[in-house]
Amino acid sequence: MHHAPMSERHVAAIGSLLIALGPISLALYTPAMPQLVTDFSTTYPAVKATLAAYFAGFALAQLVCGPLSDAYGRRPVALAFLLLYAVGSIGAMLAPSIDVLMLARLVQGVGAAVGISVARAIVRDNFTGERSARVMNTMGIFLAIGPAVAPTLGSLTMLVFDWRAIFVLMVAYGGVLLAAVHRFLPETNRAPDPARASPAGLAHAYGALGRDRRFLFPALMLGLTLGGFYSLSSMLPFLLIDIAGLSPQAFGFGMLAQTGAYILGGIVTKALLKHLPARHLVLPGLALAMVGALAMAASIALLPPSYPSVMAPVAVFTFALALVTPDLTTRAMAAFPDMAGAAAALLGFAQMGSGFVDSGAVALIGSPPLAFATVVPIVTFAALLLGLAERQRD
Repeated sequence: MHHAPMSERHVAAIGSLLIALGPISLALYTPAMPQLVTDFSTTYPAVKATLAAYFAGFALAQLVCGPLSDAYGRRPVALAFLLLYAVGSIGAMLAPSIDVLMLARLVQGVGAAVGISVARAIVRDNFTGERSARVMNTMGIFLAIGPAVAPTLGSLTMLVFDWRAIFVLMVAYGGVLLAAVHRFLPETNRAPDPARASPAGLAHAYGALGRDRRFLFPALMLGLTLGGFYSLSSMLPFLLIDIAGLSPQAFGFGMLAQTGAYILGGIVTKALLKHLPARHLVLPGLALAMVGALAMAASIALLPPSYPSVMAPVAVFTFALALVTPDLTTRAMAAFPDMAGAAAALLGFAQMGSGFVDSGAVALIGSPPLAFATVVPIVTFAALLLGLAERQRD
Protein backbone atom coordinates (compact mmCIF):
# COMPACT_ATOMS: atom_id res chain seq x y z
CA MET A 1 0.00 0.00 0.00
CA HIS A 2 1.52 3.33 -1.00
CA HIS A 3 0.73 7.00 -0.77
CA ALA A 4 0.39 8.70 -4.14
CA PRO A 5 0.40 12.52 -4.26
CA MET A 6 -2.64 14.05 -5.87
CA SER A 7 -3.15 17.48 -7.41
CA GLU A 8 -5.74 19.93 -6.09
CA ARG A 9 -7.89 19.35 -9.17
CA HIS A 10 -7.66 15.55 -8.78
CA VAL A 11 -8.66 15.65 -5.10
CA ALA A 12 -11.45 18.16 -5.77
CA ALA A 13 -12.92 15.99 -8.55
CA ILE A 14 -12.94 12.74 -6.56
CA GLY A 15 -13.90 14.52 -3.35
CA SER A 16 -16.84 16.31 -4.97
CA LEU A 17 -18.26 13.06 -6.34
CA LEU A 18 -17.91 11.40 -2.95
CA ILE A 19 -19.19 14.21 -0.76
CA ALA A 20 -22.31 14.76 -2.89
CA LEU A 21 -23.41 11.12 -2.73
CA GLY A 22 -25.31 11.34 0.56
CA PRO A 23 -27.23 14.59 -0.05
CA ILE A 24 -28.07 13.68 -3.66
CA SER A 25 -29.42 10.28 -2.59
CA LEU A 26 -31.56 12.06 -0.01
CA ALA A 27 -32.91 14.78 -2.31
CA LEU A 28 -33.40 12.65 -5.44
CA TYR A 29 -35.87 10.48 -3.56
CA THR A 30 -38.25 13.11 -2.21
CA PRO A 31 -40.43 13.56 -5.36
CA ALA A 32 -41.29 9.85 -5.24
CA MET A 33 -42.71 9.89 -1.72
CA PRO A 34 -46.38 10.62 -2.61
CA GLN A 35 -46.43 7.81 -5.17
CA LEU A 36 -44.97 5.38 -2.64
CA VAL A 37 -47.97 5.98 -0.37
CA THR A 38 -50.28 4.88 -3.18
CA ASP A 39 -48.22 2.02 -4.60
CA PHE A 40 -47.59 0.38 -1.23
CA SER A 41 -51.06 1.23 0.16
CA THR A 42 -49.39 2.75 3.18
CA THR A 43 -49.33 6.05 5.08
CA TYR A 44 -47.27 9.22 4.84
CA PRO A 45 -45.65 8.57 8.25
CA ALA A 46 -44.52 5.14 7.01
CA VAL A 47 -42.97 6.66 3.90
CA LYS A 48 -41.34 9.40 5.96
CA ALA A 49 -39.87 6.65 8.13
CA THR A 50 -37.89 5.43 5.11
CA LEU A 51 -36.33 8.89 4.97
CA ALA A 52 -35.54 8.71 8.69
CA ALA A 53 -33.96 5.26 8.21
CA TYR A 54 -31.66 6.64 5.52
CA PHE A 55 -30.70 9.62 7.66
CA ALA A 56 -30.04 7.42 10.71
CA GLY A 57 -27.78 5.09 8.75
CA PHE A 58 -25.99 8.03 7.16
CA ALA A 59 -25.39 9.83 10.46
CA LEU A 60 -24.32 6.91 12.63
CA ALA A 61 -22.20 5.07 10.08
CA GLN A 62 -19.94 8.12 9.71
CA LEU A 63 -18.64 7.47 13.20
CA VAL A 64 -17.48 4.04 12.04
CA CYS A 65 -16.32 4.47 8.44
CA GLY A 66 -14.04 7.43 9.28
CA PRO A 67 -11.94 5.50 11.82
CA LEU A 68 -12.02 2.43 9.56
CA SER A 69 -10.34 4.50 6.86
CA ASP A 70 -7.68 5.49 9.42
CA ALA A 71 -7.22 1.82 10.26
CA TYR A 72 -7.25 0.16 6.83
CA GLY A 73 -6.88 2.95 4.27
CA ARG A 74 -9.19 5.35 2.44
CA ARG A 75 -9.44 3.34 -0.75
CA PRO A 76 -10.57 -0.10 0.52
CA VAL A 77 -13.05 1.44 2.96
CA ALA A 78 -14.50 3.69 0.24
CA LEU A 79 -14.88 0.72 -2.10
CA ALA A 80 -16.51 -1.45 0.58
CA PHE A 81 -19.04 1.17 1.65
CA LEU A 82 -19.83 2.15 -1.95
CA LEU A 83 -20.52 -1.50 -2.70
CA LEU A 84 -22.87 -1.53 0.29
CA TYR A 85 -24.56 1.59 -1.10
CA ALA A 86 -25.05 -0.14 -4.46
CA VAL A 87 -26.58 -3.19 -2.74
CA GLY A 88 -28.96 -0.93 -0.83
CA SER A 89 -29.90 0.93 -4.01
CA ILE A 90 -30.67 -2.32 -5.84
CA GLY A 91 -32.70 -3.52 -2.85
CA ALA A 92 -34.70 -0.28 -2.85
CA MET A 93 -35.28 -0.51 -6.60
CA LEU A 94 -36.70 -4.03 -6.24
CA ALA A 95 -38.47 -3.54 -2.88
CA PRO A 96 -41.82 -5.41 -2.74
CA SER A 97 -43.03 -3.64 0.42
CA ILE A 98 -42.53 -0.50 2.46
CA ASP A 99 -40.70 -2.50 5.15
CA VAL A 100 -38.16 -3.83 2.66
CA LEU A 101 -37.75 -0.33 1.25
CA MET A 102 -37.06 1.00 4.74
CA LEU A 103 -34.36 -1.62 5.29
CA ALA A 104 -32.83 -0.90 1.89
CA ARG A 105 -32.77 2.82 2.61
CA LEU A 106 -31.01 2.14 5.91
CA VAL A 107 -28.34 0.14 4.05
CA GLN A 108 -28.08 2.94 1.48
CA GLY A 109 -27.52 5.50 4.22
CA VAL A 110 -24.79 3.40 5.83
CA GLY A 111 -23.03 3.06 2.47
CA ALA A 112 -23.37 6.73 1.56
CA ALA A 113 -21.80 7.81 4.87
CA VAL A 114 -18.35 7.07 3.50
CA GLY A 115 -18.62 9.99 1.07
CA ILE A 116 -18.21 12.87 3.52
CA SER A 117 -15.70 11.25 5.85
CA VAL A 118 -13.38 9.89 3.16
CA ALA A 119 -13.65 12.98 0.94
CA ARG A 120 -12.52 15.27 3.75
CA ALA A 121 -9.87 12.78 4.89
CA ILE A 122 -8.22 12.58 1.46
CA VAL A 123 -8.07 16.38 1.40
CA ARG A 124 -6.27 16.33 4.76
CA ASP A 125 -3.99 13.53 3.57
CA ASN A 126 -2.81 15.70 0.69
CA PHE A 127 -3.09 19.31 1.79
CA THR A 128 -3.19 21.68 4.74
CA GLY A 129 -3.61 25.42 5.05
CA GLU A 130 -4.68 27.49 2.07
CA ARG A 131 -4.48 24.64 -0.42
CA SER A 132 -6.85 22.60 1.72
CA ALA A 133 -9.21 25.59 2.03
CA ARG A 134 -9.29 26.00 -1.76
CA VAL A 135 -10.17 22.35 -2.31
CA MET A 136 -12.80 22.40 0.46
CA ASN A 137 -14.34 25.48 -1.14
CA THR A 138 -14.57 23.76 -4.55
CA MET A 139 -16.12 20.68 -2.98
CA GLY A 140 -18.59 22.90 -1.15
CA ILE A 141 -19.78 24.45 -4.41
CA PHE A 142 -20.45 21.03 -5.93
CA LEU A 143 -22.08 19.91 -2.69
CA ALA A 144 -24.56 22.77 -3.12
CA ILE A 145 -25.23 22.06 -6.79
CA GLY A 146 -25.99 18.35 -6.39
CA PRO A 147 -28.87 18.51 -3.89
CA ALA A 148 -30.33 21.50 -5.77
CA VAL A 149 -30.49 19.64 -9.08
CA ALA A 150 -31.51 16.26 -7.62
CA PRO A 151 -35.19 17.01 -6.82
CA THR A 152 -35.71 18.42 -10.32
CA LEU A 153 -34.08 15.34 -11.85
CA GLY A 154 -36.24 13.12 -9.66
CA SER A 155 -39.39 14.99 -10.70
CA LEU A 156 -38.55 14.71 -14.40
CA THR A 157 -37.84 11.00 -13.98
CA MET A 158 -41.25 10.56 -12.36
CA LEU A 159 -42.93 12.18 -15.37
CA VAL A 160 -41.66 9.39 -17.64
CA PHE A 161 -41.18 6.39 -15.35
CA ASP A 162 -42.32 5.24 -11.90
CA TRP A 163 -40.50 5.66 -8.59
CA ARG A 164 -38.25 2.65 -9.16
CA ALA A 165 -36.44 4.56 -11.90
CA ILE A 166 -35.15 6.98 -9.28
CA PHE A 167 -33.31 4.12 -7.62
CA VAL A 168 -31.98 3.07 -11.01
CA LEU A 169 -30.32 6.49 -11.12
CA MET A 170 -28.84 5.84 -7.68
CA VAL A 171 -27.54 2.44 -8.78
CA ALA A 172 -25.93 4.14 -11.79
CA TYR A 173 -24.36 6.87 -9.64
CA GLY A 174 -23.05 4.28 -7.19
CA GLY A 175 -21.60 2.22 -10.04
CA VAL A 176 -19.87 5.20 -11.63
CA LEU A 177 -18.47 6.26 -8.27
CA LEU A 178 -17.21 2.74 -7.55
CA ALA A 179 -15.42 2.69 -10.91
CA ALA A 180 -14.00 6.19 -10.37
CA VAL A 181 -12.65 5.37 -6.90
CA HIS A 182 -11.18 2.07 -8.15
CA ARG A 183 -9.52 3.74 -11.12
CA PHE A 184 -8.60 7.22 -9.94
CA LEU A 185 -8.21 7.18 -6.13
CA PRO A 186 -4.80 6.02 -4.96
CA GLU A 187 -4.28 5.18 -1.31
CA THR A 188 -3.60 8.46 0.49
CA ASN A 189 -3.37 7.20 4.09
CA ARG A 190 0.37 7.05 4.71
CA ALA A 191 0.21 4.98 7.90
CA PRO A 192 -2.94 2.86 8.31
CA ASP A 193 -3.14 1.19 11.71
CA PRO A 194 -5.77 -1.51 12.43
CA ALA A 195 -5.64 -0.63 16.14
CA ARG A 196 -7.54 2.57 15.35
CA ALA A 197 -10.64 0.54 14.53
CA SER A 198 -10.71 -1.21 17.92
CA PRO A 199 -13.11 0.02 20.63
CA ALA A 200 -10.14 1.41 22.55
CA GLY A 201 -8.85 3.10 19.41
CA LEU A 202 -12.24 4.67 18.70
CA ALA A 203 -12.56 5.89 22.30
CA HIS A 204 -9.05 7.35 22.20
CA ALA A 205 -9.60 9.13 18.88
CA TYR A 206 -12.95 10.67 19.74
CA GLY A 207 -11.83 11.51 23.28
CA ALA A 208 -8.70 13.25 22.00
CA LEU A 209 -10.69 15.23 19.43
CA GLY A 210 -13.34 16.23 21.94
CA ARG A 211 -10.72 17.60 24.35
CA ASP A 212 -8.63 19.50 21.83
CA ARG A 213 -9.59 23.12 21.23
CA ARG A 214 -7.95 22.98 17.79
CA PHE A 215 -10.79 20.67 16.78
CA LEU A 216 -13.45 21.83 19.20
CA PHE A 217 -13.66 25.52 18.32
CA PRO A 218 -13.96 25.19 14.53
CA ALA A 219 -16.16 22.08 14.80
CA LEU A 220 -18.60 23.83 17.13
CA MET A 221 -18.73 26.97 14.98
CA LEU A 222 -19.34 24.94 11.86
CA GLY A 223 -21.85 22.67 13.59
CA LEU A 224 -23.86 25.61 14.95
CA THR A 225 -24.07 27.49 11.66
CA LEU A 226 -24.73 24.47 9.45
CA GLY A 227 -27.17 23.08 12.01
CA GLY A 228 -29.12 26.32 11.68
CA PHE A 229 -28.99 25.98 7.91
CA TYR A 230 -30.30 22.39 8.03
CA SER A 231 -33.15 23.46 10.31
CA LEU A 232 -34.43 25.84 7.62
CA SER A 233 -35.73 22.83 5.67
CA SER A 234 -38.25 22.23 8.47
CA MET A 235 -39.48 25.84 8.40
CA LEU A 236 -39.39 27.12 4.82
CA PRO A 237 -42.06 24.79 3.32
CA PHE A 238 -44.57 25.90 5.94
CA LEU A 239 -43.66 29.57 5.64
CA LEU A 240 -43.68 29.71 1.86
CA ILE A 241 -46.37 27.18 0.93
CA ASP A 242 -48.84 27.24 3.84
CA ILE A 243 -48.52 30.93 4.78
CA ALA A 244 -47.12 32.79 1.76
CA GLY A 245 -49.21 30.70 -0.65
CA LEU A 246 -46.57 29.37 -3.06
CA SER A 247 -47.40 26.20 -4.98
CA PRO A 248 -45.15 23.19 -4.33
CA GLN A 249 -43.64 23.63 -7.80
CA ALA A 250 -42.96 27.33 -7.23
CA PHE A 251 -41.45 26.49 -3.86
CA GLY A 252 -39.13 23.93 -5.46
CA PHE A 253 -37.84 26.38 -8.04
CA GLY A 254 -37.74 29.18 -5.48
CA MET A 255 -35.35 27.22 -3.30
CA LEU A 256 -32.75 27.55 -6.06
CA ALA A 257 -32.14 31.04 -4.63
CA GLN A 258 -30.74 29.42 -1.50
CA THR A 259 -28.43 27.21 -3.52
CA GLY A 260 -27.47 30.07 -5.82
CA ALA A 261 -26.51 32.20 -2.82
CA TYR A 262 -24.16 29.49 -1.54
CA ILE A 263 -22.62 28.98 -4.98
CA LEU A 264 -22.11 32.74 -5.35
CA GLY A 265 -20.54 32.77 -1.89
CA GLY A 266 -18.25 29.95 -2.94
CA ILE A 267 -17.17 31.82 -6.06
CA VAL A 268 -16.49 34.99 -4.04
CA THR A 269 -14.57 32.94 -1.47
CA LYS A 270 -12.45 31.39 -4.21
CA ALA A 271 -11.53 34.86 -5.45
CA LEU A 272 -10.78 36.15 -1.93
CA LEU A 273 -8.56 33.17 -1.13
CA LYS A 274 -6.12 34.39 -3.79
CA HIS A 275 -5.44 37.46 -1.63
CA LEU A 276 -6.37 36.55 1.96
CA PRO A 277 -5.77 33.61 4.32
CA ALA A 278 -8.95 31.58 4.73
CA ARG A 279 -9.00 32.24 8.48
CA HIS A 280 -9.41 35.97 7.86
CA LEU A 281 -12.81 35.27 6.31
CA VAL A 282 -14.28 33.53 9.36
CA LEU A 283 -15.23 36.43 11.63
CA PRO A 284 -16.51 38.62 8.75
CA GLY A 285 -18.46 35.58 7.51
CA LEU A 286 -19.96 34.92 10.94
CA ALA A 287 -20.84 38.61 11.27
CA LEU A 288 -22.57 38.54 7.88
CA ALA A 289 -24.40 35.35 8.86
CA MET A 290 -25.58 37.20 11.99
CA VAL A 291 -26.88 40.01 9.78
CA GLY A 292 -28.87 37.49 7.76
CA ALA A 293 -30.17 35.79 10.90
CA LEU A 294 -31.27 39.08 12.45
CA ALA A 295 -32.95 40.00 9.17
CA MET A 296 -34.95 36.76 9.50
CA ALA A 297 -36.23 37.90 12.88
CA ALA A 298 -36.93 41.43 11.60
CA SER A 299 -38.82 40.12 8.56
CA ILE A 300 -41.22 38.18 10.78
CA ALA A 301 -41.66 41.10 13.19
CA LEU A 302 -42.27 43.73 10.51
CA LEU A 303 -43.71 42.00 7.42
CA PRO A 304 -46.17 39.26 6.52
CA PRO A 305 -44.26 36.23 5.20
CA SER A 306 -43.66 36.38 1.45
CA TYR A 307 -41.07 34.93 -0.88
CA PRO A 308 -38.87 38.09 -0.89
CA SER A 309 -39.18 38.77 2.85
CA VAL A 310 -38.26 35.17 3.74
CA MET A 311 -35.67 34.28 1.12
CA ALA A 312 -33.66 37.52 1.07
CA PRO A 313 -32.39 37.00 4.65
CA VAL A 314 -31.91 33.28 3.94
CA ALA A 315 -29.78 34.15 0.90
CA VAL A 316 -27.56 36.47 2.99
CA PHE A 317 -27.15 33.78 5.66
CA THR A 318 -26.37 31.07 3.10
CA PHE A 319 -23.89 33.29 1.22
CA ALA A 320 -22.05 33.85 4.51
CA LEU A 321 -21.77 30.11 5.19
CA ALA A 322 -19.64 29.72 2.07
CA LEU A 323 -17.15 32.21 3.51
CA VAL A 324 -16.59 30.33 6.78
CA THR A 325 -16.85 26.66 5.77
CA PRO A 326 -13.46 26.15 4.03
CA ASP A 327 -11.34 27.42 6.93
CA LEU A 328 -13.40 25.83 9.71
CA THR A 329 -13.35 22.45 7.97
CA THR A 330 -9.62 22.69 7.26
CA ARG A 331 -8.66 23.78 10.78
CA ALA A 332 -10.81 21.14 12.47
CA MET A 333 -8.73 18.48 10.72
CA ALA A 334 -5.34 20.13 10.26
CA ALA A 335 -3.72 19.00 13.51
CA PHE A 336 -4.79 15.35 13.23
CA PRO A 337 -3.07 13.68 10.27
CA ASP A 338 -3.04 10.29 12.02
CA MET A 339 -6.79 10.36 12.66
CA ALA A 340 -8.07 12.38 9.71
CA GLY A 341 -10.90 9.90 9.10
CA ALA A 342 -12.09 10.12 12.71
CA ALA A 343 -11.87 13.93 12.64
CA ALA A 344 -13.87 14.09 9.40
CA ALA A 345 -16.45 11.67 10.80
CA LEU A 346 -16.91 13.53 14.09
CA LEU A 347 -17.09 16.85 12.24
CA GLY A 348 -19.85 15.53 9.99
CA PHE A 349 -21.69 13.99 12.91
CA ALA A 350 -21.53 17.29 14.82
CA GLN A 351 -23.09 19.10 11.88
CA MET A 352 -25.95 16.62 11.50
CA GLY A 353 -26.42 16.36 15.25
CA SER A 354 -26.77 20.12 15.47
CA GLY A 355 -29.25 20.04 12.59
CA PHE A 356 -31.23 17.36 14.39
CA VAL A 357 -31.33 19.39 17.63
CA ASP A 358 -32.28 22.59 15.81
CA SER A 359 -35.03 20.82 13.84
CA GLY A 360 -36.31 19.40 17.13
CA ALA A 361 -36.40 22.93 18.54
CA VAL A 362 -38.44 24.02 15.51
CA ALA A 363 -40.93 21.23 16.16
CA LEU A 364 -41.07 22.09 19.87
CA ILE A 365 -41.73 25.77 19.16
CA GLY A 366 -44.57 24.74 16.87
CA SER A 367 -44.98 28.06 15.06
CA PRO A 368 -42.84 28.22 11.86
CA PRO A 369 -42.70 32.05 11.89
CA LEU A 370 -41.57 32.12 15.53
CA ALA A 371 -39.01 29.37 14.88
CA PHE A 372 -37.70 31.26 11.82
CA ALA A 373 -37.27 34.37 13.97
CA THR A 374 -35.46 32.64 16.84
CA VAL A 375 -33.65 29.36 16.08
CA VAL A 376 -31.15 30.51 13.44
CA PRO A 377 -30.38 33.84 15.18
CA ILE A 378 -29.66 32.04 18.47
CA VAL A 379 -27.27 29.43 17.04
CA THR A 380 -25.55 31.99 14.80
CA PHE A 381 -25.01 34.31 17.77
CA ALA A 382 -23.47 31.39 19.69
CA ALA A 383 -21.12 30.66 16.76
CA LEU A 384 -20.10 34.34 16.57
CA LEU A 385 -19.34 34.38 20.31
CA LEU A 386 -17.16 31.29 19.88
CA GLY A 387 -15.33 32.98 17.01
CA LEU A 388 -14.66 36.08 19.12
CA ALA A 389 -13.56 33.93 22.08
CA GLU A 390 -11.18 31.97 19.87
CA ARG A 391 -9.62 35.16 18.53
CA GLN A 392 -9.03 36.47 22.07
CA ARG A 393 -7.32 33.20 23.06
CA ASP A 394 -4.99 33.21 20.05
